[in-house]
Amino acid sequence: MEKISVKVCLGTTCFVMGSANLQELIDIVPAKYGDKVDVSGVPCLGLCSTDWEFSKAPYVKVDNDIIKEATVEKVLSAINAKLESK
Repeated sequence: MEKISVKVCLGTTCFVMGSANLQELIDIVPAKYGDKVDVSGVPCLGLCSTDWEFSKAPYVKVDNDIIKEATVEKVLSAINAKLESK
């Protein structure tokens, strides 16, 4: 089975808006899902710049799905949904 890719945006806007709290995923995900999921922080996903006025930072990408106003709970829910569909 191909690993699920989780990319946490650590750009300035996302970091200030809460992605700093999402860094705990780096510890939670391997403990919960083993080698089925790969989590990494990325410098910037460039998503808030596409529509700054309505920015929904912080952003996380789970495979190709974008999670707006991401929380640990939302990301874990998206990972669970992906694993169930595989």
